[in-house]
Amino acid sequence: MTGLSRRRVLGTSALTAGAALTAVSTASPASAATASADVVVIGGGLAGLTAARNLIAAGKSVILLEARDRVGGRVYNMPIGDGTTSEGGAEFIGPTQDRIAALATDMGVATFKTYNTGNNVYWRNGAKSTYAAGELPPDPDLADLFPALQQLGTIAASEITPGRPWTAAKAEEYDSQSFYTWSRANTTTDGARVLLDEFISSSLSVRSKDVSLLYVLNYIASAGNEGNYGTIDRLINVAGGAQESRFVGGSALVPLKLAAKLGRVVKYSAPARKVTVASGKVTVVADGITVTAKRVIVAMAPAMAAKIDFEPALPASRAQLMQRYPMGSVAKFVAVYDTPFWRADGLTGQAVSDIGPIDATFDNSPPDASQGILMGFVSQSNMRKLDSASSADFAKACLGSFVKYFGAKAASPKQTAFQRWDNELWSGGGPVGVAASGVLTEFGQALAQPTGLIHWAGTETSDYWTGYMDGAVRSGERVAKEVAAQL
Repeated sequence: MTGLSRRRVLGTSALTAGAALTAVSTASPASAATASADVVVIGGGLAGLTAARNLIAAGKSVILLEARDRVGGRVYNMPIGDGTTSEGGAEFIGPTQDRIAALATDMGVATFKTYNTGNNVYWRNGAKSTYAAGELPPDPDLADLFPALQQLGTIAASEITPGRPWTAAKAEEYDSQSFYTWSRANTTTDGARVLLDEFISSSLSVRSKDVSLLYVLNYIASAGNEGNYGTIDRLINVAGGAQESRFVGGSALVPLKLAAKLGRVVKYSAPARKVTVASGKVTVVADGITVTAKRVIVAMAPAMAAKIDFEPALPASRAQLMQRYPMGSVAKFVAVYDTPFWRADGLTGQAVSDIGPIDATFDNSPPDASQGILMGFVSQSNMRKLDSASSADFAKACLGSFVKYFGAKAASPKQTAFQRWDNELWSGGGPVGVAASGVLTEFGQALAQPTGLIHWAGTETSDYWTGYMDGAVRSGERVAKEVAAQL
């Protein structure tokens, strides 16, 4: 159950190439007062970059507007203070994630296996125990965990169409309850409930009370591709699952290299402020540039798209969807050591806990183990409790969790770094927008449905691997075909 996350951090001298590439790709800020193209793309994450790339390959002219001074969105290599970087956002890749795999191959970014040898750490009720990677903790209070997981997987496989959960025969029933209420109705042991809550916390960075059961069922069903239906095992596992591999040099190298290939198509530090549709064309006003186009692609999380002023106003179904699709609260924390000392103790570096601030961890050391890196997630209410903490207090609290799980050696890292996503202006949280009870059945169809000349992309709109890098790439491919067919 410690395969309950999907993001990794990498701190190695090999990443200096990634840092250099960042400097190259952000050196061309938006400066032109006006411009025109067949398509204007808003958002320089994997979805927007993929859409731009595919439209250009189809012979269309494109301008991409990115609010930040970098591309990648929620895919980000953060500096860790020693001249290298470490992934502060999305990070893992696993089986059936073939679209991000193909893009990474095209960009020349290789992968390597996540460290998964030894025992995982289980912290519950103030006590530490260990268990073999790939197994469940040896806790007698987990008797009904496996039946509950089986039931979830069966419903997802037999009743949910990935990307269209509102079409299920029992959609209203599933969408009328939170994952919390379902888990309490279908388990009796505290241990099972703790790990089901942790599944939601580590995957979505929200409490189980905050997310619809229908959303979770679709999330499970989406963990596959057209030839492989989604499963819980694939979603939560390391070996054979979504956390199986990591990117050499960090996942951010994929969008950075793609942006470098697109060149001056990408306009940096150009947040879109207003989208006007009139006389059969679209005008996008952004900081430093105004672009006129035949179509616009908004490749942003729904909550972030709500920051744009649309004229005329969007239909209520789309506008109110954006009001109801918030981001989770999450930060990623890393501590860097001379060696991955936990390996000598027979530990994988993976931990799952019933308390915070860090409730899930991974070994994110470089492939050659030239230094040791522990990564931990601070999620949901644990994150909100630390939102106003100083950097020193935040690091102290996180290191306290590492010491509990991995011993006194964890107290003295060479350096630490973290990324607080809910304090990030152009993300507002992470890793993905989520839907509370009642949202998908009422507003879900508006996620990917075009609004006249406005088209929508982003991992939240993907049928498969929604919430993952693979889902973002898929959405970019889908929307590029959609727009090209209309031009």
